[in-house]
Amino acid sequence: MKTALYQYQDGQWLTHTQNAVIDESKADLVLCFGGRDTLTALPVYELLHKKFPKAVIAICSTAGEIYHTQVSDNGITATAIDFADTVIKPQKVYIRDYTNSFEAGKALINQFDQNDLSYVLVLSDGSSVNGSELVRGVNSVTGEKILVTGGLAGDGARFETTVVGLDAEPEQGLIAGIGFYGNKLKIGHGSKGGWETFGLERLVTKSEANVLYEMDDKNALDLYKRYLGPDAEGLPGTALLYPLAVTLAGNTEPIVRTILSVDHEAGSMTFAGDIPKGAKVRFMRANFDKLTAAASLAATQTQPGEDTAPDFALLISCVGRKMILGSRTEDEVDAVDEIFGHKTLLSGFYSYGEISPLIKGQGCQLHNQTMTITTFNERE
Repeated sequence: MKTALYQYQDGQWLTHTQNAVIDESKADLVLCFGGRDTLTALPVYELLHKKFPKAVIAICSTAGEIYHTQVSDNGITATAIDFADTVIKPQKVYIRDYTNSFEAGKALINQFDQNDLSYVLVLSDGSSVNGSELVRGVNSVTGEKILVTGGLAGDGARFETTVVGLDAEPEQGLIAGIGFYGNKLKIGHGSKGGWETFGLERLVTKSEANVLYEMDDKNALDLYKRYLGPDAEGLPGTALLYPLAVTLAGNTEPIVRTILSVDHEAGSMTFAGDIPKGAKVRFMRANFDKLTAAASLAATQTQPGEDTAPDFALLISCVGRKMILGSRTEDEVDAVDEIFGHKTLLSGFYSYGEISPLIKGQGCQLHNQTMTITTFNERE
């Protein structure tokens, strides 16, 4: 397995100094991440296909691009991978063709030949797809037997329109899946948040999909404002500083949910993922050092007990983390690089949701406000 990173600037592809020597005409897979405006202003697929003519090419808009240890906005990065034995097969669906995101997730995975399928990378539209329903549809087919990770496309801090492309120019409403076949590929995964919980644990007593109305039979927004104190005046913007830890029925580990908007009249909060009735929740707040430490833990989680650094690591972090970390955003990427001993090429993007199992061996979950890492090693 050979990996090379590229950055598109001033009409040309620049290469990273740590790149492996790769035959671009034989690359199997290219992952391209970029700002939505930049991607749609260029014939980006045409540019990539010309450079990597045999590769499966996946393109995803972002809220920031990770180019090894650098984080940029509205640029274009590409990762080319040449596998020795692993076979890549792409599939895609459009959300408009299905009644909901659950059915779209089912349909996507059902298109794959399950024989010898070891892993699926999912890159989904992030503005018109319900990520919680998408992963439920995926899990209904995989039965937790096939590892699935990925993320939802971003659009900076605008939350307007996202685009995804698979062997074509990027477009709205697309959900892309990339299947990895063979027994030589080893995939690791880790996902950590690093937020501090505070206040009492409460029970969700009224909700609809991703809209929360009541906790402990009390108005959810009133409780939330009470915990935020003076910061409540800055809602909904300050909500990124105070996500919610949600423990679903049957789980012991919580997932993080970002608040997208509040409705003062209805007393409700809308989240970037479902908040089911019966779930237990606690308020959370940002801690810069813990956010960075969590990135280190996610990296460690991908390679438990192993000394060998992975060949490649795909980093998908949350737009909320980027907005909170600000000028310190690269700190969490540097932390991952440190764990891998500066030997692993890193690429990825800031997203509207991260997809990864919460616990090894279980089905994938939608996460918010996490650093989610997928590592790739191809055995000889």
